[in-house]
Amino acid sequence: MFVDHLSLLDFRTYASLDLPLVRGLTVFVGPNGVGKTNVVEAIDWAANLSSHRVASDTPLIKTGAERAIVRIRVRRATHHTVLEFELNDGRANRVQINRAAPVRAREAMGVLHTVVFSPEDLTLVKGDPGHRRKFLDDLATSMRPVLVAARSDYDRALKQRNALLKSARYSRQNAQSHQATLAVWNEQLARAGAAVMGARLQLLKALEPEVDRAYQQLTDGPKHVGLRYECSSVDPAVDSAALEHFSVGDLYELMLQAFDRVQRQEQERGITLVGPHRDDMVISLGDTPAKGYASHGETWSTALALRLGSWYVHVADDPNEGAAPVLILDDVFAELDARRRQKLAQLVQRAEQVLVTAAVDEDLPRALRENPHRVVRVSPGRVDVQDAPAGEAPPDRGEHD
Repeated sequence: MFVDHLSLLDFRTYASLDLPLVRGLTVFVGPNGVGKTNVVEAIDWAANLSSHRVASDTPLIKTGAERAIVRIRVRRATHHTVLEFELNDGRANRVQINRAAPVRAREAMGVLHTVVFSPEDLTLVKGDPGHRRKFLDDLATSMRPVLVAARSDYDRALKQRNALLKSARYSRQNAQSHQATLAVWNEQLARAGAAVMGARLQLLKALEPEVDRAYQQLTDGPKHVGLRYECSSVDPAVDSAALEHFSVGDLYELMLQAFDRVQRQEQERGITLVGPHRDDMVISLGDTPAKGYASHGETWSTALALRLGSWYVHVADDPNEGAAPVLILDDVFAELDARRRQKLAQLVQRAEQVLVTAAVDEDLPRALRENPHRVVRVSPGRVDVQDAPAGEAPPDRGEHD
């Protein structure tokens, strides 16, 4: 699939933008801070209904504007779909597909798929578990949009359950009433949590070999990447490896048992201590955890492998013509040494559309610029489109290092 047209109105720094796009490689070039990432962020937002840079939609609306508009046309084989999103501050967004009547936002999920590489990906390896949980959930949801409902139900139930635990901690009255209400939220949280965990475990089984494959392609090294689900609901005395054989029903029972096991601790602390919101994806390189032990180069290669592995999983899940996700490389090449730049550039050329942001032409590796590509020169609030024949850009910085 690929995006052949993007229109923006009051999105980030763009009061207005009308940009035709093409298959193959497009490079957005301009100094830092002029709005290159804003363009690819809009495309990724249209795929996932969330930004890879910020947690809410408010920063996406241009300062002083009441709303932002993202309109995008997606081509998949011989079909095209027009998505239009109205982002509103403080109220629900408005979504239209092919200019028909407005629909729920989740109905637009799955029309466009993207995989984004960015410098922030280092947090997938070095950061706290929340980054890895979001990585798993976003990837699972992009492949199975029905998971949006389970995630929403889980977040809502978790908020209510935490409020009840906090209330019960400071109030010793009506203990029986608290327990009865807690049982209701236990059931709702376990039901939604089992669906979320089941999706994560199923994804992890498919993802691990693809991430390891990508790591080998990027490094040619002797180490292999392992991915393991660390589940807070499992009794510490039990081997969590058995989780991969659990059904959603088993996971539901597992969470209910976990609530019983930690009931006293939760009541003392006034917070939910088990569930998908406390789980982690443990990444290992060889026999050691990547976090805290991997070198800077290994960390970069692992982060890139997680994203490239995500793309491979998408392709394996839907091998039909025009189904492969759009690849977005947001200011990544400048962060890599020459060897990793070249290897990554060679690997991403399998995608039908690749969008790259770079501060200078020299950041584009030779493996990419050897082929014809489109260059979009970005300056504050505007773009200038030009086609670049193969080999036009100067040599890589440090290419012979």
